[in-house]
Amino acid sequence: MYFFRLIRILIVIHRFGLDRMIFENEPAGRLAAFLRLLPVWRKPAEARAVCLRRVLESLGPIFVKFGQMLSTRRDLLPLDIADELACLQDRVPPCPPEVAFAQVEAAYGKPVSEVFSGFDPVPVASASIAQVHFAHYDGREVAVKILRPDMHKIIAHDISLLDRFAALLEIVWPDTRRLKPREVVAEFARHLYDELDLMREAANCSQLRRNFRDSVLLLVPEVYWEACTPTVMVMERMRGVPVSQKDKLIEAGIDLSALSGAGVEIFFTQVFRDGFFHADMHPGNVFVAVDGPHRGKYIALDFGIVGTLTDEDKNYLAQNLLAFFRRDYKRVAETHIEAGWAPPDTRVDEFASAIRTACEPVFDRPLHEISFGRLLLRLFRTSQRFNIEIQPQLIMLQKTLLNIEGLGRELDPGLNLWKTAQPFLERWTREQVGWKTLVQTIRREAPFWSRTLPQIPRLLHRSLSRENAAKPPAAPRGQTALLALIAFLLAALLLSAHF
Repeated sequence: MYFFRLIRILIVIHRFGLDRMIFENEPAGRLAAFLRLLPVWRKPAEARAVCLRRVLESLGPIFVKFGQMLSTRRDLLPLDIADELACLQDRVPPCPPEVAFAQVEAAYGKPVSEVFSGFDPVPVASASIAQVHFAHYDGREVAVKILRPDMHKIIAHDISLLDRFAALLEIVWPDTRRLKPREVVAEFARHLYDELDLMREAANCSQLRRNFRDSVLLLVPEVYWEACTPTVMVMERMRGVPVSQKDKLIEAGIDLSALSGAGVEIFFTQVFRDGFFHADMHPGNVFVAVDGPHRGKYIALDFGIVGTLTDEDKNYLAQNLLAFFRRDYKRVAETHIEAGWAPPDTRVDEFASAIRTACEPVFDRPLHEISFGRLLLRLFRTSQRFNIEIQPQLIMLQKTLLNIEGLGRELDPGLNLWKTAQPFLERWTREQVGWKTLVQTIRREAPFWSRTLPQIPRLLHRSLSRENAAKPPAAPRGQTALLALIAFLLAALLLSAHF
């Protein structure tokens, strides 16, 4: 089976002339000179990026998904290829209704009619690994997400082939090793396998809904846990207009300028307040409510891919962005070194000068005049020059920021992302160093210290006793008693703050 699948892949690659582009870029050129003599050697009819996109589309949904993931790795790909792969659409031909019904019946062990009423056999959305149907469950309108059949087997098969192809590419074209093709395939596989468990997606949805429970900007559907399985996810049906349908939003009287600003605020709230963000915010996953009490709010859908940041990541990221906004490039360079993102022997002045060269041209310009993709590419090249490794946890953030850029261009081309985000970041930074945050930190840590501090006198006494046995004279007994008293008072203080 591997053999026949590989043959089909090679045929598709040859049909679009992608093989010629690969071999003609081989540094030695010997392989291309030989293959050019063959009668089947085909000249590409289109640009290399277009050919690559069409090959991935022809090979099926897993390869389409791989192309979408590749489009986010602008640190590795030429910009023309990254831009073209970003055009890949999520919509793929859906499974026949009987297949979808069989998946639901296998998940619940009973007919669809006994679980849902009014189950629509025509999917409202169909993506690479799942499709969505509308139905009624327990008297409520719901959206039912169904995993496509045999996805684990299909994905394992195609991932294996992708890995073999990446290894072959490194052998035939050694220069591609700097692009780390096998590592890219491994990263893709990790995210893809996460998406195969719809219980995980349901948990992501539930967490995001809890984070924005009282938000005036964002709606997240409710998950009906009793009906969720690893292959079927049931959630509240959301009604709205896709954010990409700008004309309908204008017709509904939605303020597009306010909507674009709200999108930026939602993004930075997820990143810096929660450290948990929706990492697949392309227009197909974002709707806008146009009537009812939630009119003008965003609606988030599809929670298979989320990103997380630690408190340290958030802190250094905020410092970096604020320094960017203030054009304090020296501070940007220093923060990279402090965070361990740059080698400790990096020259701050040279690094700051390189960052200034990449960023200075984009400030004080409206969004429609700025390409964040090109800016990020220049920053990544700067990073490579200074031996800075791209942080894995920031790759998803980069992808989401590019999605936000796309939404901003659609809604309000005059939006200045810098000026919209700076007040939010400055407010968040002030909150991190205020008394309120200090008290919250003390309360959060109080249970740990309330257990640990009472043990300090005994630990100190044991330590001093060991020192006394090894090196007389003995420490004064009053010293141990004083330390014990201080530890007791600290424990009492923390306990009072906690309770």
